[in-house]
Amino acid sequence: MTVRTPVVSAPVPAGRMGSSVPAAELLSYLGALGEWRDRRKAELDELDQAALHSPDGDALNADIVLSMTVWKAVSDRYELILVTWDSGRVGQTETERISTLIWGGLDAGGAGGSLPVSLPEACKLSDALASSLRAKLDLQPGDADLAARLRQLRAQVERISDLVKQEPANVRNDALAKHHDLDRRLTDLAERNKRGADIGGLIGPLDMDAARTERDLIVGAATRKERAADVARARTVRSELEAQGTAVRALADKAVATVSPAPRLAVPDVTALGPVPNTPAELEKYLTRLDAVRRALGQAQAAYGAALQKRDELTQLLDAYQVKAASVAPGNEDLAELYRRGRAVIGTEPVDLARLGALVAAYQAYLEGTK
Repeated sequence: MTVRTPVVSAPVPAGRMGSSVPAAELLSYLGALGEWRDRRKAELDELDQAALHSPDGDALNADIVLSMTVWKAVSDRYELILVTWDSGRVGQTETERISTLIWGGLDAGGAGGSLPVSLPEACKLSDALASSLRAKLDLQPGDADLAARLRQLRAQVERISDLVKQEPANVRNDALAKHHDLDRRLTDLAERNKRGADIGGLIGPLDMDAARTERDLIVGAATRKERAADVARARTVRSELEAQGTAVRALADKAVATVSPAPRLAVPDVTALGPVPNTPAELEKYLTRLDAVRRALGQAQAAYGAALQKRDELTQLLDAYQVKAASVAPGNEDLAELYRRGRAVIGTEPVDLARLGALVAAYQAYLEGTK
């Protein structure tokens, strides 16, 4: 079967994260991206229809859904960029914002949930997924499109080469081997095509393998990026909680020394969690424990702070009543005695909050009785 919709490849993105992109460059990119979006949607609709009539259609449902999800993520971000672009009425602030929209993360529906990738990465991922679907459905390009498909495969193999360079050392050799195999097969197909040989039955499997390899490399790079961000976030939160814990322990020591009864809440030490791990499962557990430490520190800070605040409030009330007594009941010895006793309690550490509270309440009641 031949593809009716011409094959389309993602446009070259404009600018880089945080930079102000020239308006003319943005206009060109947005035009290319809009065309890519519309043609990719038409292609996906054709692939969807082909899958419905394919005996293996049920097995392709997940790929169709993922392709549509990635396309929708790109389309939604494109609409946001168009709103910000505002028909070209932009300044440096707007072009920097558009650059962030292009290069910042968007949810593009990974196999295990949402996968944060940039707009250009999502477009390349969509290219790879569409290519894989065409190969699985045996939708071959027509003769007129064959040379263009070979050129796009060459561009895809070059993108794979760039992605291989980003792979960690422990898996780079395997990725290099896959790239070299794809490059060899593509070179062979190009030579066969020049000699007039029929390569229709060979381009599909190569298309599928190249698409799978590029997709896996994109997903792997995005996953590592997300993991690195989680590690950085965990380290930042850990440092913040370490500083907060030191302050809360000082607050607790002060409360225990100056008021009675004082709260007896444990103040967790985040350093007891050990260093930040870098494996996904352990990192997820670590972030959960950091959140528990944050909540516990908040509760301890609130409790010890409230005890000290209670002492301050009672002290202020006692002094305020004394000022009021000077005008309402000047020279009243009973009130003067209550005040002296209250100040004596305040001057003793730890301050007996219950006793001070009783004296303040007695002062208030006596004072109100003199009106």
